[in-house]
Amino acid sequence: MSGADAPAGGQETETTDGDDPLLTVRGLTKQFGGIVAVDGATFDVEAGTLTGLIGPNGAGKSTTFDLITGVQRPDAGAVVFDGDDVTTHRADRLARAGLVRTFQIARELSEMTVLENVMLAPRDQRGETLWRSVLPGARGAVIEQETALREEAWETLEFLELDHLATEYAGNLSGGQRKLLELARVLMTDPTMVLLDEPLAGVNPTLETKLLDRIHELRDRGLTFLLVEHDMDVIMNHCDPVIVLHQGAVLTQGSPSDVREDERVLEAYLGGEVDG
Repeated sequence: MSGADAPAGGQETETTDGDDPLLTVRGLTKQFGGIVAVDGATFDVEAGTLTGLIGPNGAGKSTTFDLITGVQRPDAGAVVFDGDDVTTHRADRLARAGLVRTFQIARELSEMTVLENVMLAPRDQRGETLWRSVLPGARGAVIEQETALREEAWETLEFLELDHLATEYAGNLSGGQRKLLELARVLMTDPTMVLLDEPLAGVNPTLETKLLDRIHELRDRGLTFLLVEHDMDVIMNHCDPVIVLHQGAVLTQGSPSDVREDERVLEAYLGGEVDG
């Protein structure tokens, strides 16, 4: 079942059985020259949660995402996803396993339409192989798959309320619309878990509400999220649990209320500014 099928058909995404976390991070470490960006980070993400990951600038949040999703390799530590050690797996292999991410700056193909961007996301498409595209016996299967992907892409765009922009060039979208487009592309990869790196940065309030609503709906249907976001109101009102990084290590983790009341967090990051 694809990520788009759940929004369109109301079916639930399968999650792991048992008590093991979907994602386990143990002792993750990354150093750049003399700078330790991630320093033994250790935490779990349970299946079906919307988990927040916060910390001040330079705390190592994006680098941690890079290490988990195969963009960079850790110097030490381990990443276990859905029961498999994926520490050295590349990003494309992780995506096939269901672990994907977004980036702080959306990476759309600006000179292609919104629909084309979404249709390109699924991997291992038959039309990507030259001989299947030209040989009469194989061409039919290519067309059949492309038709199914087009229908799935339309359903995904409708779910995210981007269908009215399907024929618009992606480069003409607003910042918030690009974030929605990036989520649409992620859903087309049939993910089990999505790491969202500041998905609300530069997004206007209307689109922010829409994006959060869609994330909650997908979470309710079984998708797991790990969310990095600087807006503390968003984290405290939408995420549970919350993990706090400080100088590349996990300072604390727990419910939003626990994190809010932790004096170490207030001193190191929040400055006591988050109200009840």
